Amino acid sequence: MRVLVASRNAKKLKELNRVLEAAQVTGIELVGLSDVPDYPETPETGATFADNARIKTADGVAHTGLPTIADDSGIAVDELRGMPGILSARWSGAHGDDEANNRLLLGQLGDTPDERRGAHYVSVCVLQLPEDVASAKGMNTEYVVEGTWEGRVLRAPQGDGGFGYDPLFEPAETPGHSAAELSPERKDELSHRGKALAQLVEVLRELSDGEK
Repeated sequence: MRVLVASRNAKKLKELNRVLEAAQVTGIELVGLSDVPDYPETPETGATFADNARIKTADGVAHTGLPTIADDSGIAVDELRGMPGILSARWSGAHGDDEANNRLLLGQLGDTPDERRGAHYVSVCVLQLPEDVASAKGMNTEYVVEGTWEGRVLRAPQGDGGFGYDPLFEPAETPGHSAAELSPERKDELSHRGKALAQLVEVLRELSDGEK
């Protein structure tokens, strides 16, 4: 069964593929937005991560007729009272400018001491099924899962892997190393998105049941 991952970020598609392969889920063909005809995307104006993920899945189901997965994620910094939060991708003003976002975050923290540089990543993933698919499979039309990843913000970028704030995020499990220095497999194991996606594995297995 084809399942749309409502993202143009190829790394997110690969991440979910790795999770499914590790769990030995077969019968699911993941496709990204670049693999389906273009359609108008509703602005992400939600007040929460779940709201924004639902906007993307609703668009995907409506325009492609495919079961659709979307995540909305970001970093919440203690010193900034949980911001950037849902504004993480456009914190500097331009959506998806990782370098500018990281620069701005470092500038805002300035001389903040290490003990006050706590932060955590949040990922909310939504899987929405077309009504006919949900009915045929005896499944719900929507599944919502959440994962978090605790750590702190470093004083300078480290590593060139990952994306977003990964070069600045030091996971609690890997002191001295940023998320951008982890192998993809280790990041899948620890990350907020990996934890959220892992909760969808059995749902996707059920969705794939009988598919070749």
